[in-house]
Amino acid sequence: MIQSMTGFGKATCEYGNKKIVVELKSLNSKQLDLSTRISGLYREKDIEIRNELSQKLDRGKVDFSLYVDSSTKESVTQINQGIVEAYYLQIKSMADNLGISVPSNWFEVLLRLPDTMKTETVELDENEWIEIKKTIQIAIDEFKSFRTQEGASLAQVFESKIEHIRQLLKDIEPFETERVEKIKARLEENLKALSDKIDYDKNRLEQELIYYIEKLDVNEEKVRLTNHLDYFLETMKNENAPGKKLGFIAQEMGREINTIGSKSNHHLMQRSVVEMKEELEKIKEQINNVL
Repeated sequence: MIQSMTGFGKATCEYGNKKIVVELKSLNSKQLDLSTRISGLYREKDIEIRNELSQKLDRGKVDFSLYVDSSTKESVTQINQGIVEAYYLQIKSMADNLGISVPSNWFEVLLRLPDTMKTETVELDENEWIEIKKTIQIAIDEFKSFRTQEGASLAQVFESKIEHIRQLLKDIEPFETERVEKIKARLEENLKALSDKIDYDKNRLEQELIYYIEKLDVNEEKVRLTNHLDYFLETMKNENAPGKKLGFIAQEMGREINTIGSKSNHHLMQRSVVEMKEELEKIKEQINNVL
């Protein structure tokens, strides 16, 4: 069963007073294009996370996020009172010596100076990391489930488009015989108009006519196109991550449809061919989203 390259997964866990959030999002890409946004405390695990995601995920432009919910605190920021007091005394002494007034907005001035704020961070606890790894796996599972659901929707679209092309292929059958008869009649009519001016070999004419009609025969193209339609559905249902292969099959389908169009020589046949091309273009657009 095919999967979509579009995916989303989210999971959370709580450890101590923190709510930790893991998110995975993806769009289509020719290969795995992985980017991570990891909160400071967990940034040391970036390589480990990337290795895990590379093993579990296939193609796609994947964005991974690991962060602490804003309603909880990963670290505590405090005012460094000793440094603030030292700055205050220096500024007051300087103002007295220079005979200038001290600032009226003391706190605003002081807290902008270097090292007045200090942040206490805690090291990553191994038990906390174990919980986070479980949460990452839950997010990956949800992400894959999302891709599978989207893939099922894509499969329905493909089946519908393939069936329509198959029906259009049947619709052109009545026009094949009709166009041959029209070609014969047109040639004979033109030759009759010229028969009193040009002498021609009727046997040779018949041979040339047969050769010309054979050149317009589309039976081989129809057989090959039908085989490609069957192969597309078979690949879609039985192979894992068949997106690239489906793209190649669609290209072969396009070649056969184009050849049928170039040989059609009948306006109603050409109309059906245009509809086939339209359906095939819709298939190609959606294949870009298949894993």
